[in-house]
Amino acid sequence: MHEKVLLVDDEQGFVEAMEKRLAKRGMVVRTALSGEAALDALQTAGTEVVVLDVKMPGMDGVETLRRIKAEYPLVEVIMLTGHGTVETAIEGMRLGAFDYLMKPCEIEDLVAKVGKAALRHQGHEARILQAEAEAIALRRGD
Repeated sequence: MHEKVLLVDDEQGFVEAMEKRLAKRGMVVRTALSGEAALDALQTAGTEVVVLDVKMPGMDGVETLRRIKAEYPLVEVIMLTGHGTVETAIEGMRLGAFDYLMKPCEIEDLVAKVGKAALRHQGHEARILQAEAEAIALRRGD
């Protein structure tokens, strides 16, 4: 399975290291260094999971999460948080985040959460396709 992940963090070194580590595990990874860049990136490819840092200059992780969920409700979001922002990550969960992880996180923990989030995303898409097929069948009188 090749999960499609967008990694969003303002720390370029962290983004580059995580991109390599996730790609080595078979994930298709794109990166963004800001909330604004993340929203731009979501317009193009079929992202399943966004891994989103809470603390970023400009548009922070919570506002980015709000915008992602408003524009791309099926995309699952995993929040990355430091020790001082756990409450913010919990707020993110209330706003629709799939889960959160403390930074620095173990790569295997992140890989496991991304896998679960991608499965949830794919399940949502499958249910939508099924509902659309049933609606077409009803219109045809099948």
